[in-house]
Amino acid sequence: MSNQKQNIAVIGAGLMGHGIAQVFAAGGHEVRVYDAHHEALDTLRARIAKNLRTLGLPDDAQLRVTGTADIEEAVSTADVVIEAAPERLDLKRSIFANLVRLAPRNAILASNTSVIPITDIAEGLATGERIVGTHWWNPPFLVPLVEVVGTAQTDIPVITRMIELLSSVGKTPVHVKKDVAGFVGNRLQHALWREAIAIVAEGIADAETVDTVVKASFGRRLAVLGPLENADLVGTDLTLDIHNVVLQHLNRDAEPSPYLEDLVRGGRLGMKSGEGFRSWTEQEATELRERVAKYLRDFKSVD
Repeated sequence: MSNQKQNIAVIGAGLMGHGIAQVFAAGGHEVRVYDAHHEALDTLRARIAKNLRTLGLPDDAQLRVTGTADIEEAVSTADVVIEAAPERLDLKRSIFANLVRLAPRNAILASNTSVIPITDIAEGLATGERIVGTHWWNPPFLVPLVEVVGTAQTDIPVITRMIELLSSVGKTPVHVKKDVAGFVGNRLQHALWREAIAIVAEGIADAETVDTVVKASFGRRLAVLGPLENADLVGTDLTLDIHNVVLQHLNRDAEPSPYLEDLVRGGRLGMKSGEGFRSWTEQEATELRERVAKYLRDFKSVD
């Protein structure tokens, strides 16, 4: 079924939603995108076309994307529905209650949540066997990974269908076998962030030094050498010796860092306010975003 053209519905026309719609449209599928905000719908095709031109691709895939402010219109004939709403459990549960009621009975219902367990979203809802998580990474048309997460109620064929569909449009889907907060990617990413924040808070190094250490050392290898591949490369015996020394000194806080909380309380919200862990001019922030986008585009062309 993955090679057949399907009707895809995306709930949300924002940063993630329009990118997810682009991937399926570029793969030849018809896509309907629901959003309650007409401004997001009015610019939907233009944003997708701009992305396609930036990637050097024909800018006609957006013609297979239709926006609507009527959620029933968006999902009534869908084979697959992907919710890409803000990270609020109450909002996602409300959306899924509507999806269960409005989408065809055989449609897969997926959430693009990045951290919320799918079990929490699906709790108490009918037809839980077709509810699954598909965690895409930003920007979804450049970062290949999608984490596919089922609950204890999700049918295995639903996971298989989703993985086949994602593979057919050029993504790299992985099956996360336990539905835990943060899945795999964000658990790893935020473990690193927690330690990075602790290093700054303890005065071991400033934020710029921490970022430089990551980018100029193991960060260079991560795209081709995963952490467990690296452990096998150097030897599990050496890995154990290192852990016997260093693990006892790593941060173990179960709550957010007081240093981070102070930043937020003080309005130091990062690039959006001009200051966070580091100070940012508007030009510096723009240059960094452009550098990241270029790196990901170049990486995609190599892939």
